[in-house]
Order: sequence, then structure tokens, then C-alpha cells
Amino acid sequence: MPATARRHALLLVNPKSRRGAESIDDVRAVLGEGGMSFEEGPLQGDESLSDIIRRRAGDCDLVIVGGGDGTLNAAAAGLVQTGLPLGVLPLGTANDFARTVGIPPDPVEAARLIVAGDTRPIDLGEVNGHLFFNVASIGFSAELAAELTEKAKKRFGVLGYGIVAMRLLLRSRLFTARLEHDDMRETIRTMQVSVGNGRHYGGGMTVAADATADDGWLDLYSLEVDHWWRLLRLLPSLRRGTQGQWDDVRAFRTTEVTIRTSRPRPVNTDGELTTWTPAHFRIRPKSVLVYAPDDPR
Repeated sequence: MPATARRHALLLVNPKSRRGAESIDDVRAVLGEGGMSFEEGPLQGDESLSDIIRRRAGDCDLVIVGGGDGTLNAAAAGLVQTGLPLGVLPLGTANDFARTVGIPPDPVEAARLIVAGDTRPIDLGEVNGHLFFNVASIGFSAELAAELTEKAKKRFGVLGYGIVAMRLLLRSRLFTARLEHDDMRETIRTMQVSVGNGRHYGGGMTVAADATADDGWLDLYSLEVDHWWRLLRLLPSLRRGTQGQWDDVRAFRTTEVTIRTSRPRPVNTDGELTTWTPAHFRIRPKSVLVYAPDDPR
């Protein structure tokens, strides 16, 4: 839709996100001054963000979601099913998806981007029917998601990831997983398997240095380290997305992969535990239109 056309937005802000309690009056002003009308949609009963998007789809031209990556994850199914474009207000702890696609960290600047009206199609990942924007992980990251409470996120921010991660590292153990992909079967011993759609996740970690959210690929890496101190040596590479260069990290690209474990293990999608192994992953190319710059690099 041209930026000059009057658009009506469904504005959904998660008050529980780290910055969700902040006033968004300036955001509302930018939207209004940009010729956009909007209404804020409270949830009814126990409905999810996707439920309200489906319920209100006929009344709006786009959906604006304010929150973190977990909030976006909760809206993904509704966005895909309705085809409504997504505007993002980064109000969470890490805002990794916004960083991946080049959305400004300042919510007011992000609102101006929405007003400008330029969208681009973004891929989504899917695991056992659950959609994700950034990354899905089995092992260490799933344990981290279970341990990192909303209270800790609000109090410590991104630092909270590091505090909880160090405590978990000291007691982490390898587990056996079986990978099936591209006509191959592999059995591995690993601390964590991550399957990424976008580039950034987990408060500044990087799935792969050259990954994008619209390249049509899933990027998988497996941390097959046998001591926690070796993982500490890997941290700079994990932040840069170059961990695949290490001998004890398995990394490859695919469009579909199944991961099986000897006992069910939780799967972390965008910071939320949503399903269990066995986990079947696939790429969903160009699933959502997002208000984002053409070239985020």
C-alpha cells in the first residue's frame, strides 16, 4: 500500500516486555502525524496475540507489535494466516529480530519507518508447526530460556543472559542427538543444536555471519565441545557468527532437518519453550511482510 494512502493499524503492545511499561505517546504521535489511524487491541479472555490478529484482521491494514522477540513469536501465526504486514516497535530485552532486519532500536524511529510504508518479505522458520523469527535451539539455550525469568530480564537486561548462562554452564552435559537432513543421517554428541532463520539471537549471539532473514535457508550449528571452558573460548566466535570454523562445531545450511533425542527435550523458539523433540524444522520463505529497510547491512 502506498505510503500516502491512509492506513489503519492494530497496535499491540506487550506491557510485560522489558520496556513495555514505557510511555509510547511519542510513537502514537508519529503514527498520527504520518496520516495513520490506529486502535489498540486488548486481549479478550485467554486469547493470544495471534487470536486477536485473526479476530481483527478485517478492521485493519497492518499490525504493529511492541515488545521483544517472544512477543513477535506469539503474533507469527496470526500474521501468516491473515497476510497483514508487520510493524515492529523494539521494546524487549534483546530485540534480536529488529537488529537482524535493520529496524532502529529507538521505538520512535521504528515508528517513522512504519509510516514511511516500505515493506520487504521475511522468511520464517517452523518446528513441529510452531513458527519462529530468529532461532530455535535444543540443549543449553532451551535450559537458559527456562531459567531466565521475566523478573531477571527486566532487572538485568541483556546482562541477565550472561549471569544465568554462566551458572548453567557449570552443570551442562553433552547429549546424543540424531540429525536427518539432505538425504543424510548423523549421530552427534552435543551441548546445543541451534537452527536459525535470522542472524541474531540470545542477546547478541549470531547464528552465522552471512545469514539473513530472507535468504531462504536455515543455518544449523551444533556445539560439540566436551568442557565448559572450551565454550568460553568459543564465545567471541558465537557473537560474530564464525563458530562454524571451529573443529568442534558442526555447521551447515539446509531447508529442512529433523532432530531426534533419546528422551524428549524442550525446543526454545525465540526465547520461548514451545515444543519438544523429535523436532522437524523447515524454512517458510517470504512468509511475512515487515516494515524494514531494503538493506540492513
